[in-house]
Amino acid sequence: MSIPDWLLETFAVVMLLVAAVSAGHLAVAHAWTRRGTVDADIALSHFLMGIAMAGVLVAGLRILPNAAWDVVFAVMTAWFDWCLWRESREHGAAAAISGQYAPHLVYGAAMLYMFTALARPPSSGGSGMSGMSGMPGMTGGSSGTLPTVHAPTLAFVFTVLLVAFTVRDLDRRASADGYFHVVGRRFVPTGAALVTAVAGSASCAGAVVTAASPRPAQTDAAGSALQANRTWRTSELLLLAPAVVKGRRVALGVTMAFMLIIMI
Repeated sequence: MSIPDWLLETFAVVMLLVAAVSAGHLAVAHAWTRRGTVDADIALSHFLMGIAMAGVLVAGLRILPNAAWDVVFAVMTAWFDWCLWRESREHGAAAAISGQYAPHLVYGAAMLYMFTALARPPSSGGSGMSGMSGMPGMTGGSSGTLPTVHAPTLAFVFTVLLVAFTVRDLDRRASADGYFHVVGRRFVPTGAALVTAVAGSASCAGAVVTAASPRPAQTDAAGSALQANRTWRTSELLLLAPAVVKGRRVALGVTMAFMLIIMI
């Protein structure tokens, strides 16, 4: 099956954006908590999946061989399986399935399947596909020549599960209730409260600058410090917002389902 390069590259760009936002999320959360460790499992998984899928979609973006990603996603799947088991012990199986870890267990397992079930594509001659061992990229010359997967029925099952979880995520309101997991912070502003908080941060910074000493050097220093603080605060509020986490999850679910469908 051939897919236009521009479509594959568009999905790859979206995945790189997801990875970048996830990395920023981790950095802001670590700075906010001011301690050596943070609850980083979900944001880290988003980062890794974004990088991995971008490398599958565009061969030039591959940073690890297939075997290395096998290990990464095997560990990720085992981790979320343990998290789901722990949650089911504490709150019951029904609560665990409807909680935050079930989708990520499916994501991790789907990625592990994708990297282990891919067959070498037929010889493509001058199509431009990677000839390296492991997973080839999808993009080719004028269109992407896609690899095929073993056990396509399992790929279909994963696709159905991914679509179901993505629809559930779209239907669920982004709020600080713990479902759209926010690293390093229990409660963050959402919706109108987020806009108010960002505006309040900016107005407070402006008020302090106005009240600063009239001496130019001190005023400039105070203004620069307050501007930096305002920028950091705004970035913190945006990157830690549950709506951003929701957007990352929806993008990952849609892209992963798309990749599995076109590989079947």
